[in-house]
Amino acid sequence: MTVVRTYMAKPGEVEQKWWVVDATDKVVGRLASDIAVLLMGKHKPTYTPHVDTGDFVVVINAEKVVFTGNKWEKKVYTWYTGYPGLRSETAARRKDRKPEMILRESVRRMLPKNKLATKMLAKLKIYVGGQHPHQAQQPEPRELGIKK
Repeated sequence: MTVVRTYMAKPGEVEQKWWVVDATDKVVGRLASDIAVLLMGKHKPTYTPHVDTGDFVVVINAEKVVFTGNKWEKKVYTWYTGYPGLRSETAARRKDRKPEMILRESVRRMLPKNKLATKMLAKLKIYVGGQHPHQAQQPEPRELGIKK
């Protein structure tokens, strides 16, 4: 009788790749979902839930993402400041102020809600414009956020 053992990755033996993603004219939700899969490592056969097996993702042209419908006016981001009442702003105002935060927040909410998610989110690098300072890591281009 043979015993089949489940492979569990160990933190030291995981090889992490670098990917560069162009966010031009990509829908925010679809792109964030694909980025979250890469950060968690679910695209690899060695995925282990309690080990960070994900890759690094560099996103360029973050200001050119799109929402479907009229979410630029209807979608509202709210946060607590420590004082009574909440602060809020529409998606169009956030795009003018901090366009990279739209994608970062949507990816953050798709990651697991634990301490490992902070490490995964640290591997996400989002830049406004087409340039990034990670050429030394030799990131490979990857097409994400397309409708299947």
